[in-house]
Amino acid sequence: MVQRIRLRYTKRGRLRFTSHRDFQRAFERALRRAEVPMAYSAGFTPHPRVSYANAAPTGTGSEAEYLEIALAEPRDPEKLRELLDESMPTGLDIIDAVEARTSGLADRLTASVWELRLDGVELAEAERAVAAFLAAENVEVQRRTKNGMRTFDTRGAVVSLEALPAPADRPLDNACAILRLVVRHLTPAVRPDDVLSGLRAVADLAPPVPSAVTRLAQGLFDEESGTVTDPLAPDREADTAAPPTAAVAADAKAPEGPAA
Repeated sequence: MVQRIRLRYTKRGRLRFTSHRDFQRAFERALRRAEVPMAYSAGFTPHPRVSYANAAPTGTGSEAEYLEIALAEPRDPEKLRELLDESMPTGLDIIDAVEARTSGLADRLTASVWELRLDGVELAEAERAVAAFLAAENVEVQRRTKNGMRTFDTRGAVVSLEALPAPADRPLDNACAILRLVVRHLTPAVRPDDVLSGLRAVADLAPPVPSAVTRLAQGLFDEESGTVTDPLAPDREADTAAPPTAAVAADAKAPEGPAA
């Protein structure tokens, strides 16, 4: 019986420049180092069954990347997470793991929360640009794709956008504004840099240095609360009502060692 484990991982610090392909290579090395009993695909060239979901663009940080692996033998999710995290480079951290008890993880990744740090931009300037963007009916931008230059609307994908003051630990003599952005995952995908292009188009906002972008969360967008929910929550809820896997049951029944 194949066991499916869903993992949440990060891209922090300098590792935000790691491409998705680089992460795949590092993760597959970690699977081998941790001796994870992977299930493999069928066919002439079997490969480990790993499914990646909506990876962040290269150059952006993230606290909420997700993937799913299939195991040939059951393992305790938390112990597996610890082993994999120890085998990954610092910055590519495995921070959560659950057994997949529900279907459709990718279907629950419908929106993201992003933070954009605009060094050299005053808060008032950022607030003016945000107000102009939100007031617009459409904000068209262009981006070069593999099929050439494409024009698309960024406004329709943006659920919310606000300008916030810089953290208290920032130097007082350096202007810095923070943008908090919630964007739906549409086709074509609207990325944080597309929204920055939109702010430049409607309000001539042009930060003097490249912005630092971090995905804070991604998951199902709740229309009532206006929040992005944890995509692993349904698996945790289902797990409380489900019987333990063989690996978890074995751990629970393992005899304790002799008393010291």
